[in-house]
Amino acid sequence: MDLISSILTDIWHICNSMSPYILLGFLLAGLLHEFVPADFFIRHLSGKNFRSVLLSALFSIPLPLCSCGVIPTAMGLRREGISKGATVSFLIATPQTGVDSIIATYSLMGLPFALLRPIIALATALIGGSLINWFDSESETQSGNKPHKQEMESKGSFGKRMAAALRYGMVDMIADIGKWLIIGLITAGIITTLVPAEWFSVFQDNSLLSMLAILILSIPMYLCATGSIPIAVALMLKGLSPGCALVLLLAGPASNMASILVIKNVLGKRALFIYLLSIVIGTIVFGLGIDYLLPREWFTENLVSLDECCHTHSQWFPTICTLMLALLLLHALFINKLNKKCQCQDHSCCNSSAQKCVRRLSVRGMHCNHCAANVQKALSSVNGITHADVSLELSHAEVSGEGYNPEEVIQAVKSLGFDAEWTD
Repeated sequence: MDLISSILTDIWHICNSMSPYILLGFLLAGLLHEFVPADFFIRHLSGKNFRSVLLSALFSIPLPLCSCGVIPTAMGLRREGISKGATVSFLIATPQTGVDSIIATYSLMGLPFALLRPIIALATALIGGSLINWFDSESETQSGNKPHKQEMESKGSFGKRMAAALRYGMVDMIADIGKWLIIGLITAGIITTLVPAEWFSVFQDNSLLSMLAILILSIPMYLCATGSIPIAVALMLKGLSPGCALVLLLAGPASNMASILVIKNVLGKRALFIYLLSIVIGTIVFGLGIDYLLPREWFTENLVSLDECCHTHSQWFPTICTLMLALLLLHALFINKLNKKCQCQDHSCCNSSAQKCVRRLSVRGMHCNHCAANVQKALSSVNGITHADVSLELSHAEVSGEGYNPEEVIQAVKSLGFDAEWTD
């Protein structure tokens, strides 16, 4: 019981330190999603040049997309016409950072880490995108489409858009990364309690070896940009160097087995090799630079004072934020799992003349709301489709319309990196 109590206490202290910043980050995430025009990226990221790679990285850094959500988003942008170099730049930079993870990094790891994280993400994204432009000689197909009609129209009053922003940030975003955030917090609590301080002493004089070990473990695994923060903090408190913690923070969220397979299938083996090479070399070089060129105190001082801060300062505001975050997690992960039975709100697809056109297809590989949203957007863009609805929980989509090509529907989903087949 004492062991469990110690673990729960450490988790509680970490949650109190992070929750105010996480809630603020989710709010900013919703505002970005709702108030940035849907076609904004397409207009600036086409073209096989350094400008598109740079703009893609700059646009990507504040976006709060999770590691699995960035894959269909990037494939959707690629399908709309952005260059392959810009796509790889987007794939590298987006999952490493985000307004939520940057703010959470500052709350637990201090200002130096919070500043270096997006800077290094930008640098590695520029390396990867530029290498793609230089060495990937495959032709660029500019298949960009005009923005969908519903994206060009006004989204409604300011109040409605704010409500949509709150729902996206406090429900959809939390549903996407909430599970991984919880896993990260629990893992951090267990590490803090169970791992002896001398466990990482073997790595203290060999940063390169420890970085390689972290890369081997983190690249195929799924690590959320925000959920990886408490893990990195716990490991640093046990002796891991700041540079090694940076490798975990950047390489873990930037890659996982799902993204590796999708990039290979959609962009090709050469693009996958450049993508992984950029992440490995970029994180190691910058990690070694932090360990050997910058004062260690910059990165450890905040960690040392964190526990004291949790015990000595007033806890009412962090406690309220932690309870709010817990309620939002419960709502997003459990209560918000109701599925619509009818696939159109006005039942127009259920009349006698169109009912025969409602068909269902299974979609495999979706892991978050971003995945479902991108599949729905791709299906809606197929000629002849008048309505599309995607269920993340049931892993299927239903479409209605007349005169569409069933093979084009399947290809629209597969172009995002998912598998699809008709079930009726």
